[in-house]
Amino acid sequence: MKAVILVGGKATRLLPLTRHTPKSMVPVLNIPFLEHVIRHLGSHQVKEIVLAQGHLSQPIEDYFGDGSRFDVKLHYAVEDTPRGTGGAVKNAAGHLDDTFLVLNGDVFTDLDITGMVAFHRERQAKATIALTPVEDPTAYGLVETETDGRVVRFLEKPSWDEVLQRKTNMINAGTYILEPDILAQIPPEREVSIERETFQQLLAQEEPMYAYSSSAYWLDMGTPERYLQLHRDILDGKCPRCALAPDMKVVIEKPGNVHPAVRLEPPVVIGANCSIGEGVRLVGPVVIGAGSTILEDSLIENCIIWRNARLGPRVRLKDSILADNCRFGADTIGEGVVVGDNVTVLSGIKLEPGSKIEPGTTIG
Repeated sequence: MKAVILVGGKATRLLPLTRHTPKSMVPVLNIPFLEHVIRHLGSHQVKEIVLAQGHLSQPIEDYFGDGSRFDVKLHYAVEDTPRGTGGAVKNAAGHLDDTFLVLNGDVFTDLDITGMVAFHRERQAKATIALTPVEDPTAYGLVETETDGRVVRFLEKPSWDEVLQRKTNMINAGTYILEPDILAQIPPEREVSIERETFQQLLAQEEPMYAYSSSAYWLDMGTPERYLQLHRDILDGKCPRCALAPDMKVVIEKPGNVHPAVRLEPPVVIGANCSIGEGVRLVGPVVIGAGSTILEDSLIENCIIWRNARLGPRVRLKDSILADNCRFGADTIGEGVVVGDNVTVLSGIKLEPGSKIEPGTTIG
């Protein structure tokens, strides 16, 4: 089976991290998010994938190439203008000639793809939509089904009264299985929402559309808060296929130089070629990207730091995310900050809590 992954969005909710980095290339445990998705599909024998691209497409193609390094075959379908989820699938139609998967490019999930495909085929569905339970469905769209899973209604951003009335908290999880003749129903050369237009059209036509409910791990990582949450969840073992082994709650890739007097409070992941100085304390979950340096007596707590950072000495960071090539001088303090790439903060600066700093900025 083939798959289409929607990776063309501008990821405005993740700014400033995504000012120069495509959302699909944002690192998760020091590996591009999209690599996790591709490897998950490959483990379910999905070996041919179309990347539906738009914004910042070249870094994705530079990294993944033809896909052979990941044991899949990759195609690229690049939009000249944004066309929505349905339009992006339509733009990939030249590569699709049989039943295919569609995945939103900002969802991290442990969904049983093999089981969902079997469910789709057993019911001879025209479309199958993965559903997942959430605590607060009012920010999403409820999908109401019959007992056999057939979809009967979509309810966008329901009130709590509507949630209680429908007696369901199952939302669209952003993974679909579609039959190829659906492509003919998507108009070309314009923006189309597959969720709000195509699926509603199939419902009106009484086509067999089913929902595959799953309690597998699922997270839309499209905001900095959820991006941090994703790392906490993975490092806490909530996503089984990505969980660290119980005896590997501290991972230090080689080569590197970690001083013997460093305090590592797991879970902690340190990339290759990192230097961690004397008296540094890392309070997990912490992920440090390759080539980074943290000088003596710094305290880093619940942070994700990308590649080639240089911090310290005596830097204090908590609940923060730093993109590539950041430079923080001695005694810098930050809590809840989200920092774009190539930012320099001079010594002795206390950053405004919760601030977002654009790439290339110098502070101090």
